[in-house]
Amino acid sequence: MAWQTGVVPRPTRPRRLCRGFFIGRVGRSIDKAVLFLMDKDSTGGHVPAGKQDDRPTYYITTPIYYPSGKLHIGHAYTTVAADFVARYRRQSGYDTWFLTGTDEHGLKIARAAAKEGLTPQAFVDRAYADISALWRLLEISNDDFIRTTEPRHKRVVQRLFEQLHRQGDIYKGVYEGWYCAPCETFLLERQLVEGNCPDCGRACELVREEAYFFNMARYQERWLTYVEEHPDFIQPAARRNEMINFVKQGLDDLCVSRTSFTWGIPVTFDPQHVVYVWLDALTNYISALGYGEPDSKYDRYWPADVHLMAKEIVRFHTIIWPIILMAAGIPLPKQIFGHGWLVLEGEKISKSRGNVIDPVVLVERYGLDAVRYFLLRELPFGADGNYSEDALIRRTNVELANDLGNLLQRTLAMVERFAGGRVPTPAQEGAAQRPLPVAAARAWAAYAEHMDRLELSNALGAVLELVGRANKYIEEQLPWDLAKQEGKQQQLATVLYDLLETLRVAAVLLYPALRRAPEGILRQIGLDPAALDFSLPAAAAWGGLPAGGLVHRAESLFPRIETEEAVPPIAVTQLTMSVPAPVPQPAAQVAPAPPPEKELISYDDFAKLDLRVAEVLAAEPVKKADRLLKLQVRIGDQERQIVAGIAQHYRAADLVGKHIVVVANLAPAKIRGEESRGMLLAASTDEVLCLVVPEQPIASGARVK
Repeated sequence: MAWQTGVVPRPTRPRRLCRGFFIGRVGRSIDKAVLFLMDKDSTGGHVPAGKQDDRPTYYITTPIYYPSGKLHIGHAYTTVAADFVARYRRQSGYDTWFLTGTDEHGLKIARAAAKEGLTPQAFVDRAYADISALWRLLEISNDDFIRTTEPRHKRVVQRLFEQLHRQGDIYKGVYEGWYCAPCETFLLERQLVEGNCPDCGRACELVREEAYFFNMARYQERWLTYVEEHPDFIQPAARRNEMINFVKQGLDDLCVSRTSFTWGIPVTFDPQHVVYVWLDALTNYISALGYGEPDSKYDRYWPADVHLMAKEIVRFHTIIWPIILMAAGIPLPKQIFGHGWLVLEGEKISKSRGNVIDPVVLVERYGLDAVRYFLLRELPFGADGNYSEDALIRRTNVELANDLGNLLQRTLAMVERFAGGRVPTPAQEGAAQRPLPVAAARAWAAYAEHMDRLELSNALGAVLELVGRANKYIEEQLPWDLAKQEGKQQQLATVLYDLLETLRVAAVLLYPALRRAPEGILRQIGLDPAALDFSLPAAAAWGGLPAGGLVHRAESLFPRIETEEAVPPIAVTQLTMSVPAPVPQPAAQVAPAPPPEKELISYDDFAKLDLRVAEVLAAEPVKKADRLLKLQVRIGDQERQIVAGIAQHYRAADLVGKHIVVVANLAPAKIRGEESRGMLLAASTDEVLCLVVPEQPIASGARVK
């Protein structure tokens, strides 16, 4: 932890140290985002001017990001999470305002700009453009973007500084101590590591300068009383307990101005001083609303419903910011929520550690929905979670491709086969007792409860439980058997309708989290998303899918990512901590072990495979892929493409005209940018690979049993 020391000559009170309030910066590393949610109706539009808006409001913020470098996956995590919450609140009928932005002042920015031969303003303008482009790529629905260099922000900061000084909460003193410019952190000498910053390892400077200080101790007991009377103010509970224990040790005065650089907001009555980070950056949450201006958004949206951020800046938001507001007579935000870290190889992902992952590369490789889903689903919100590309691929393949994507494809195929491609009419009675309507009602209730508690991963888990129940329902009802039995047509129609309606409910609940799949699902089950009202809870109620509509089966929304053929993992910059390479050991001379047997499956499991004979019409290598061949095959009257890792064992020209055996009902996948619709069968050892082929001529499309 990084503490500030200060020499504060003031005869009426003893010298105090600014302990604990210079750990990093408020919103200063771009993985410290502050989100606020904006005023839109359930479809994302604004209420026309002059029209009375009686909807409840919801204001959510991210931390404002420090534009000293490109944003990484940690920043994307905070902002995507806030976007999920904002979209959910709009969908639930709230007049929602969602704020994010950039913290553009400070010595670090001034030095970085000078190094590149730019003015500080030109430097932050360029960074703003990059950050805005990333939010567009991730389809973040922020209603406002506040920059601390904007006049609207400067006015509020200067007025607030003047007020606190006028009423005796801010006084002039002297700061003296060690300072790390890259981290914007003040340190005690005992905290240095061989004279360097303990966080980034860079050299620190010994500084002494005149500064203004904010009297924190004056509000200590008032803060403790408020937090004890409002148990939900700081969440999760572990962060609340940590903050209470910290404050009970005693609060010291806070440095709120600097004179050693000029890139900041000038103090109006003492212009050689610029306002330092706390009163500058934190004030964005009210300056963006026009605090102090007539007829401003402040009157409608403040206090904020939730300040959302990574846990390392919770202390600044839960102690400094509330005390500033108390001193100014401004209501406190309703909740401050500090989520956990994305951890890579045991280290927090951050710019200072150098182990950053570029979200742009992830989206280009795996698609927007896969990246958003992974971020929202993988981490229990509030706790730390491990980042790995394998985990992203696993979530995509297992939950999106196998569970949801497979349910959609199987259901549509059965509707085409058994109902002429139209949504059947279900039985009019008994919905309250049927498994899927019951499961859908439970899923919606659990989803809403989890969202209200910001348990984002669990909310998505409730949707996946519904999807899992629908997949199980298919195996229980066996629609293909019902289709063969006389007198079972109404039961079959009801089963198919319930499966389609489950997909509709799942799409509605996933609508705030994913940007492509929900509308794709709705189109394929015969609905026009542009004509739908997604308002909750009505849209999640059972029976919203009208009978008689025509389904439109299309390409899989979630092609499987074939890990064996996937491109190499995304590179990260060198970690600050190195791991020694293992010492090579002589290979043991043992006989190769036989391949392990897999668990037993039932005949029903085997029957899910559609094995067919296929004729190879053409074959060619996949560019820049030594192991891959691209095959054009005919299966009965269908032609499709299959990508297979057999180039080291077969020449493309030798395969043309050959009959092979393929899995015909495997979900489509993208391999090195090429679509693969199926998988060929082959036997292999470490040295040899042999295709499975019919022993005598047989027509393509023949079923393999």
